[in-house]
Amino acid sequence: MAKVILKKKIATGTNALIDVKSYARKIWLAGLGAYAKVGSEGAEYFKELVKTGQHVESKGKKVVIEQLGAANSQIDQVKSELFGVKGRVEVQLDKVESAFDSRVGSALNRIGIPSKHDVETLSAKLDELTALLERVARKH
Repeated sequence: MAKVILKKKIATGTNALIDVKSYARKIWLAGLGAYAKVGSEGAEYFKELVKTGQHVESKGKKVVIEQLGAANSQIDQVKSELFGVKGRVEVQLDKVESAFDSRVGSALNRIGIPSKHDVETLSAKLDELTALLERVARKH
C-alpha cells in the first residue's frame, strides 16, 4: 500500500512539473508574439501617433494665432484710447501754460519789468534808429 501512495505522489508531482513547463512555454510564446506584433504594427502605430501629433499641433497654433490676434486688437484699442487722452491732456496743458504765461507776464508788467514782446519791439526800434544814424553820419 505504501508503494501505491508513493506512486500517486510521484505521478501528482510529475503532473505539476509538466503543468509548470507548459505554462512557462506559453509565457515565452506570448512574449515572442508580443515582440513580433510590435515589430510589424509598430511602424504603423508610430505613423498614427505622428499624424495625431500634427493635428494637435495645428489646433494649438490656431488657438495661439486667435489669442494673439485678440491681444493685438486690445492693444490697438488701448493705443487709440491713449492717443485721444494724450491729445486732451496736451490741450489742457497748453491752456494751463497760456494762463500761467499770461498771469506771470501781467505780474511782471505791474512791477515794471518789460515783457519779451516789449523788448523785441524796443530792439526793432533801436535797429531802425541805428540805421537812420548811420545814414545821417554818411551824409556829413
